[in-house]
Amino acid sequence: MSTMRAYRLTSWLSPAELVSVRVPEPGIGQVRVRVAGCGLCHSDFSMGQMPAELGAALGWSAPFTLGHETAGRVDAVGRGVVGWFEGDPVALASPASCGVCRWCRRGLENACPDGLVGRGYGRDGGLAEYVLVDHPERVLFPLGSLDPAIAGPLTDAGATSHHAVRRVLPRVAADGFVVVFGVGGLGSFVVQLLRALTDAQIVAVDPHPVRRALATDLGAHHVVDGVDESTRDVVRDVVAGAAIDAVIDVVGTDATIGLGASLVAPGGALALVGAGGGTLRRQWFAGLPRDGEVFTFQGSDLADARSVIELAGQGRLRVDVEPFSLDDVGAAYGALHDGTLLGRAVVQP
Repeated sequence: MSTMRAYRLTSWLSPAELVSVRVPEPGIGQVRVRVAGCGLCHSDFSMGQMPAELGAALGWSAPFTLGHETAGRVDAVGRGVVGWFEGDPVALASPASCGVCRWCRRGLENACPDGLVGRGYGRDGGLAEYVLVDHPERVLFPLGSLDPAIAGPLTDAGATSHHAVRRVLPRVAADGFVVVFGVGGLGSFVVQLLRALTDAQIVAVDPHPVRRALATDLGAHHVVDGVDESTRDVVRDVVAGAAIDAVIDVVGTDATIGLGASLVAPGGALALVGAGGGTLRRQWFAGLPRDGEVFTFQGSDLADARSVIELAGQGRLRVDVEPFSLDDVGAAYGALHDGTLLGRAVVQP
């Protein structure tokens, strides 16, 4: 076995393609993982449209294999690696981090300066039959009884959702409400995490009836069609005057950001997760909740991935996926782009 298939960005401003490359050999301190499943992400689309100058500014170099939501089984162990054995089911941390900077030492890996370059973004990722892992002692997570064929989305979609929920938890009271905009790949995790970690009432807002039904199935107490001019009044009718302690916006358009800021109660939080290109223009004394907070972020910390994997292992977090073969990765990206997926698209080589 000397070659494998991999879905790679072979040159800038060109679509990624399925090609044959050499199977990587683990060096000192490295582990090779046989990929069981790799989740797809909307961020992958922008990589094929990236000019070489921007790639170079980020520290990326083409070609590289896409895919940053990866899980599988340890296939080979390099010299000097301890604690990992062939056959171990594992998930790979999605965000890159150095482990030694002031941010990493504080457990804030998503702020690490090294986070701009990682598996699937500038380095070879998991849309292949095998992937190499550096520093496995930091970035490999044991899965126990979890199926690695579906666990990949926990490392990014699940962990990013957990990061948002973890940030708002101190501001959410048991008798309060949390509003979630968007019940897609991330929002479905947000709803489940809120149900698992809070006693608050959850209001899920989404224009698609199938997704609203999914939100109810996952634990949302109320669902609302939106977002339009009437959504604010509808949500306020649903909560019947109670405090909305947090809004988690997994869409991120002008409409959802503005609506979220208008709904959050004093002392609450607006978490902006979605990258819909929206803006927030408010006078601080007129348009924001008193003593509240508005925050945005990218990615997650290692603690977030560990937590969602643990919750999934306990059966408290469901991972809905739509599987695709590596031969059908183009169709999988098409379904992701068209918004026809009900679960996370996971390519299983």
